[in-house]
Amino acid sequence: MTETRPTRPPLDDELALALPMLQELVPRTGPDTLAQVRAILAGLAPETPKPDLTAGGTVLVDELTVPGPEGAPGLSMTVLRPTGGVAPAPVIYHIHGGGMVAGTRHMALDAFVPYVRDLGAVVTSIEYRLAPEHPYPAAVEDCYAGLCWLAENAASVGADPARVMIAGASAGGGLAAATALIARDRGFPALTHQILLSPMLDDRLETPSSRMLASEGLWDSSESEFGWTSLLGERRGAAHVSPYAAPARATDLAALPRTFIDVGSVDGFRDEALIYAMRLSQAGVPVDCHLWDGGFHAFYLIAPQAALSQAAVAARDEFLRRALSA
Repeated sequence: MTETRPTRPPLDDELALALPMLQELVPRTGPDTLAQVRAILAGLAPETPKPDLTAGGTVLVDELTVPGPEGAPGLSMTVLRPTGGVAPAPVIYHIHGGGMVAGTRHMALDAFVPYVRDLGAVVTSIEYRLAPEHPYPAAVEDCYAGLCWLAENAASVGADPARVMIAGASAGGGLAAATALIARDRGFPALTHQILLSPMLDDRLETPSSRMLASEGLWDSSESEFGWTSLLGERRGAAHVSPYAAPARATDLAALPRTFIDVGSVDGFRDEALIYAMRLSQAGVPVDCHLWDGGFHAFYLIAPQAALSQAAVAARDEFLRRALSA
């Protein structure tokens, strides 16, 4: 019997016009296309423009190698600092997306440049090991090791170890949430905020939104299954998956940092993001939660000029500027 897929909301009209471009730009992610997807997300395609992370010379860009987890290789970290900035500055620890299987530390990093240029913040972005070559717990332990290095060596990059926030989108949002759980449970370092953008949180794929999309040019249920299976193997969907792999599995969300979480209504991660936001709030965590009607996964990157994209970015920007100025 063919499964009846849950109904999905309609796409925003402007975003719907961008869907053919998305379908042409990035193939569906799977074992046969993984190398191609990785090349595209790494910006290796000839037509991919390279953003100016220096913002015309107002931002210093340093490429560092920091210690990885015990017994693991060193980690590449990009650090953005204001030229002539006043230390110690608040710092955003960024974790890139890519479905747990693709992406690099430079992906979407340009979105954080204005906070360095305008507010004097420091931004760091970590290169973690990817699945399936490096299954759980490689990625999240890399992210935690990089965060610990940053907190312990904040002065070397002009950062304030008491004003560290963590941010990520998609798989990066899931890893940011997981890293925040580890930091809380291991008692170091303290985080002021977590910014979770369309986060990938739940390996079980049981919610209506996780099953509502298939072969539409959007990140769909088969791609989510591929990403989670690459990370967890046969453990995906099993009873005892660690919350450090899939933060939706956490039973205790108390004492986590103030959270910004957003997601589109046509995003396969919609329900898990909203449930996580609700559970954080029920645990006493301050939460700013936004559901963007008609938005698909990463819509603000694919169609940045759309009115919905501009509204989503403005809401996020307002939260970040308040957090960095606190």
